[in-house]
Amino acid sequence: MERLDKILSNLGYGTRKEIKAIVKQGMVEVDNLVIKDSATKIDPNINRIKIAGETVIYRKYIYIMMNKPDGVVSATFDKHDQTVIDLLEPEHQAFNPFPVGRLDKDTVGLLLITNDGSLNHKLISPKKHIDKVYYAEINKKVTKEDVEAFEKGITLDDGYKCLPGILEILNADEECSKVKVTIHEGKFHQVKRMFESLGKSVVYLKRIEFGGLILDSDLDEGQYRELTHNETKSLKYS
Repeated sequence: MERLDKILSNLGYGTRKEIKAIVKQGMVEVDNLVIKDSATKIDPNINRIKIAGETVIYRKYIYIMMNKPDGVVSATFDKHDQTVIDLLEPEHQAFNPFPVGRLDKDTVGLLLITNDGSLNHKLISPKKHIDKVYYAEINKKVTKEDVEAFEKGITLDDGYKCLPGILEILNADEECSKVKVTIHEGKFHQVKRMFESLGKSVVYLKRIEFGGLILDSDLDEGQYRELTHNETKSLKYS
């Protein structure tokens, strides 16, 4: 059971104060009965809500795929920089979502945003070994020795040994190599630090897949969309 004003506020119908006003005006019905007290507790999964005669479609969780742009931080709030939440429309911000894991400020690509805490815990848990796939451009030639090093597990600058990863060379030359990287952890700056351990630097990094979810090629940087039912189901049971 939840307060009516909280339910409607979370669904983006206004602030608690605004909802209190429309309830007092008799514009809100629950199971065809006019409600005048916005603090009334109901079960949104059972009770049917209408506003001005229109049925309210209730959903507790929201699942968003964003193509994160460069220069935006993966956080709900930041004093200095724009966050991925700032890029959402108010109707989506109303759900109080948060990014699942993080992408570095200068890393672009697939970022999942949700308010489903259970799914978040599952996807970022180190025990789950969720696949994270990146396209990267490297400042030097990437070799088969580098591929073998990824397979064995790279040791980072702090002594931590990463789980074995997959490094696929798409194109390699002396000045710039293009690669595809699959890792199963989410250590701070992990992909960049893995290549630094090999004496190379990442000059461009884009996440293209996360937990089996593939970045929608129709999304430009900064754009987002809600996941389809099948995408959400796939994430939950991956």
